[in-house]
Amino acid sequence: MRILYSHRIQSRDGQSVHVEELVAALRALGHEVTVVGPGFYEAAGFGAESRAVAALRRLLPGAVAELAELAYNIPAWRRLARAARAARPELIYERYNLYYLAGAMLARRLGVPYFVEVNAPLAEERARYGGLKLRALARASERHVWRAADCVLAVTEVLKARITAAGVAGEKVRVVPNGVVLERFPPPPPDVPAGPPVLGFVGFVRDWHGLDAVIRGLAAHDGPAVFRIVGEGPARPGLEALAASLGVAERVQFAGLLAHADVPAAAAGFDIALQPRVVDYASPLKIFDYMAAGRAIVAPDQPNIREVLEDGRTALLFDPAREGAMWAAVARLLADPGLRARLGAAARAELERRDYTWRGNAARIVAWAAAGRGDRR
Repeated sequence: MRILYSHRIQSRDGQSVHVEELVAALRALGHEVTVVGPGFYEAAGFGAESRAVAALRRLLPGAVAELAELAYNIPAWRRLARAARAARPELIYERYNLYYLAGAMLARRLGVPYFVEVNAPLAEERARYGGLKLRALARASERHVWRAADCVLAVTEVLKARITAAGVAGEKVRVVPNGVVLERFPPPPPDVPAGPPVLGFVGFVRDWHGLDAVIRGLAAHDGPAVFRIVGEGPARPGLEALAASLGVAERVQFAGLLAHADVPAAAAGFDIALQPRVVDYASPLKIFDYMAAGRAIVAPDQPNIREVLEDGRTALLFDPAREGAMWAAVARLLADPGLRARLGAAARAELERRDYTWRGNAARIVAWAAAGRGDRR
């Protein structure tokens, strides 16, 4: 199948991992994929965004910056149309972004099936956290793109419910969680490694990830343990200061930013893998990395996480509203290496059974697109 993959990502982070892994999986299955996105995306390093775009965001008033996002559809349309003339796509696949309408317009003009992958309700998210100014316009553009799609791919059932609440027919929305390249994760060794147990976190280091609670728990813990943070971000200085003030600086290790291809080796060094906090609609990439690595996972007990993990079988889930609940789960695992091994093995087996892989996702998406083309005929 000839696929035109459209996106408006300008930073290399978890978003770019999703794009690049899915594109690679589609190509590995023999499909022709043409990727069209902002030119500055290619110039951004992993974990960074375009300096020009960052400067514009600082300088322009909020509403003007949002109108500039809308104006971006003009060059984006031209770039997509040129690519479509060369590629003759049988499917336009788009990673949804707020105010991005070019893919929907092109799909309608060409009469080509249009699939939209949604990882977050961005109008809601930016209104809550990002200072969104033109809220009515943002919600209208979001609904337009979702309703224009032949198929909307949500990463969780929770997110699917939000999309259908916006007026999208339920039969058009399918759930496709994130995944891994399983071959990068060798089965974990049967022996417990020597040394103090390692608590681990992989991801960009931001305040809302709740890593401060892990450091506070570590400081109050009597037994040996270290906390290894694989990633970089604006919250790191504050976490370093907190660790120093609590006297555990030598037990909190900052491994820095790693390429995603290096994450399997990093996760393999964890005894307990942590997801201290997560928004209620997300499908965290790190959860699938932890499962593939066969690590014992501690994560919040909330609906989007329960779609993937089961408390007591593939992870320990804690009540995020109860103070100290996360560390209680961690302490239980620190005291029981056998439980850690059982949970990690079950998590890996569950990932394999449910095929949480990029290759599996790619195969499902193409099958749905092929079935949709048959319905159109």
